[in-house]
Amino acid sequence: MIITISGLPGSGKSTVSKILAERLGFGRYSSGDFVRQLAQESGQDILTFYKNAENNPEIDYKIDQRQKQLGREKDNFVMDGRLSFFFIQHAVKVFLDVSLDVAAFRIFNAKRKGETLYKDVKHARKEISERIENEVKRYNLLYGLNYTDKEHYDLIVDTTNLTPEQIVAKIINFLNCIDRDFNNLGGKNGKNYYK
Repeated sequence: MIITISGLPGSGKSTVSKILAERLGFGRYSSGDFVRQLAQESGQDILTFYKNAENNPEIDYKIDQRQKQLGREKDNFVMDGRLSFFFIQHAVKVFLDVSLDVAAFRIFNAKRKGETLYKDVKHARKEISERIENEVKRYNLLYGLNYTDKEHYDLIVDTTNLTPEQIVAKIINFLNCIDRDFNNLGGKNGKNYYK
């Protein structure tokens, strides 16, 4: 089993994927970790790196290839990444939604190594909104898809008023309820489950 966790910035993808992988006894990978590693290697903060990525598709392709390779070579893992659902088609696809205000509050208060601190929550909200717009535009140009389109996913969880533990419980409950024949899943070609 492979589970991909996509979602908006600040929705809890990293935290949820870590807890979920631990509970299931699975490995865990993160495209965000790949991005932060590339940003650090280039000597840029994460905001600058994301803005530069808009004009440099090679950055996206590097991250994409890592995900495709993981999907081909490994099993029983959780993959946290915006487009992981697209590159690992045979996975159970989860999307974490969140209000922009809560996302801004979470990201403003997060202490991630290598990321520039925002001036305030209002600044964080503006940057997050711009980042989502830029990502939607960039991924549409590169792949012809909008990762925020919930039709791509098997399960959508609104994390706005939930703790990471509550989110993980919803995902595990869903996993326990679905048919083990994963051909019945897959977003547009299968069923969508909204919790």
